[in-house]
Amino acid sequence: MKSKSAAAPFGVWMILFTIVPLAMVAWFAFTDDQGAFTLDNLRQIGDYTDTFLHSIALGALSTAICLLLGYPLAYSIARRTQRVQQTMIMLIMLPMWMNFLLRTYAWMSILENRGFINQFLGLFGLHANLINTDGAVVLGMVYDFLPFMVLPLYSVMTKLDHRVLEAAQDLGANQFQVFRRVVLPLSKPGIVSGITMVFVPAVSTFVISKLLGGGKNMLIGDIIEMMFMGTGNNYNVGAALSLVLMVLMLLCMAVMRLVDKDTEDMGGMTI
Repeated sequence: MKSKSAAAPFGVWMILFTIVPLAMVAWFAFTDDQGAFTLDNLRQIGDYTDTFLHSIALGALSTAICLLLGYPLAYSIARRTQRVQQTMIMLIMLPMWMNFLLRTYAWMSILENRGFINQFLGLFGLHANLINTDGAVVLGMVYDFLPFMVLPLYSVMTKLDHRVLEAAQDLGANQFQVFRRVVLPLSKPGIVSGITMVFVPAVSTFVISKLLGGGKNMLIGDIIEMMFMGTGNNYNVGAALSLVLMVLMLLCMAVMRLVDKDTEDMGGMTI
């Protein structure tokens, strides 16, 4: 009886902030302006196929860059002393203490035509078109979501048993073999978590693409935001797009979970 009463707040929270919003999205997705059932909203999603693919491509690219940067960074932090680890993790988390919008505006001032980078390049008679490009959007994604890659990787790597690494070296494995056959397999749960935590918000973001892309490089999040808040003014199509995006994200998470499960079933490492 006590366990049921203790779970009651969680149940209420799930109903109010998960089930009810999802039900509302589904309702708008399958109804028209008059509240009548229709599939026309889902049929219109085909008009935004290119935007979906563009969003997935930029999200995948930013996730790959975060992994390439975050993995060696997390591995390096995990090998330091406890005090150094705490300091470096604090520095990684520091930008997240500031408002997300302010951080994005800061990159606008850096990348714009009269920004810091172009002012520096101007000293040498050079100029670069950095703002309102896909590159600027990917840069913003990497900057904002990199901590979401580093933290789960760091959490896994700090739990690696150094005796296992020493045993692998005693068996004749060099540094590269130890990394490939021991460290990498054991850190796959962190890789899976990091990829999920970066890819999902990167695909659905709209603030970064709106500010750093200048509205010229729209992602699916921009279309949804426009349908609800902007000139689109079509809640039903916006809800249908949100529903499809949610299904894609759930499929992505399911695939990553299967990859993680397969890794555990294979025993993780081979020496």
